Amino acid sequence: MEMRALALQALMADDVETKLALTSSLSAQAATLTIASGCVVDAPVGLPGRPVRPVLIEHTQLPRRSMHTLDGRAALIHAICHIEFNAINLALDAVWRFVGMPEAYYRDWLRVAGEEAHHFSLLHAHLQTLGRRYGDFAAHDGLWTMCEKTAGDVTARMALVPRTLEARGLDATPLIQRKLRAVDTPDARAACDILDIILRDEIGHVAIGNHWYGWLCQRQGLEPVAHYQQLTITYQAPRLKGPFNLAARRRAGFTAQEMAQWSDAAGAPLDQ
Repeated sequence: MEMRALALQALMADDVETKLALTSSLSAQAATLTIASGCVVDAPVGLPGRPVRPVLIEHTQLPRRSMHTLDGRAALIHAICHIEFNAINLALDAVWRFVGMPEAYYRDWLRVAGEEAHHFSLLHAHLQTLGRRYGDFAAHDGLWTMCEKTAGDVTARMALVPRTLEARGLDATPLIQRKLRAVDTPDARAACDILDIILRDEIGHVAIGNHWYGWLCQRQGLEPVAHYQQLTITYQAPRLKGPFNLAARRRAGFTAQEMAQWSDAAGAPLDQ
């Protein structure tokens, strides 16, 4: 069985439960799968596969809701659910799309896909205890937009998806947990426990992005920090904003040089 073809099959699945089952099964079989060195197929139309709901709108149109209401906390969990659903697709896409990478690259991203599916399942089960399901709120599509922009350049993908957009979660999660702890309801405490798991795993996911970005830069004779800055301009990546969770970013493999460059623009960092 060939890993990249199976990853594409999971990526194309438009039913949530089917995508979760295919991804989990694929991740469990990772050690036994072969990896094709050439293209599997041309990119099909309509990637990624996803359900009709949630309705996708611009992030500026998403309403603000208070965490002090049950509906507000449900909307928050739904938003994080949507991020994790996108993250499954991002990892699967990284597996099937790019050719000529070392075998460890494909196994790394397949493991990430399995962990993202686990995160989604934890969050969706919690969301259902709040009387809601995935799709009940509108969502935005920022993560996948950058995935499409970087479809032709694996170096740009590693730079701008895991180590830029997904790394934002390292900064945002402790702030979200702080607000949930201030609410201090049973469901808010349960959400914090799930976010602890997600933060732990996401440090590893960002570290994988950092590793392969560094590997690619070395292979191409590129200076990583300078090339990253160029990529953010070329692909119009979102500007990095603080506060940063420097402890988590350090564990994820960001260098002292990179973090020093953030400090002037970021203000006081969040370093826990």
